[in-house]
Amino acid sequence: MRSFKHSFVVNCPIDRVWQFYTDIKHLEIITPTEIELKITSATSQKLTQGSEFWFEGRIMMIRKRSRWHSTISSYSVSPEQYQYVDEMLTGPFKIWRHWHKFYDVDNNNYQKQTQVIDEIDFELPYGIIGKLFDGYAYRRLEKLFCNRKLATIRALETNT
Repeated sequence: MRSFKHSFVVNCPIDRVWQFYTDIKHLEIITPTEIELKITSATSQKLTQGSEFWFEGRIMMIRKRSRWHSTISSYSVSPEQYQYVDEMLTGPFKIWRHWHKFYDVDNNNYQKQTQVIDEIDFELPYGIIGKLFDGYAYRRLEKLFCNRKLATIRALETNT
């Protein structure tokens, strides 16, 4: 299994960032257009413990559209941290567990900031053959999450 981590700070209060990220539609806003992500179904618009969602898009190096079914397996809000975990139930990975963590940044500044942290454990299918593509998958995640950072900042900082 491989792990990936990405972090950035957005100039926006944590409550607003949390509202944005727990609305299923955020995926269509922050996902690169070339993936052609389409949410095909969801048990609710707002992500909560046990929510399930289905979507499709051009994931990784696969030319045809992949289908993906995930659930929110963990969801917690405390004064220190807001967090949820989505886990793939079926889709292009053998294992996909994605922690979404949000922290209030105390910078003694007039502007509220939030640190957004994504941590992913993933494993490609096909055993040893799949492991040969781990590096490629990791680099694709780096590119994807760089895009997500810019799209999040654009969506939240221009509408504060």
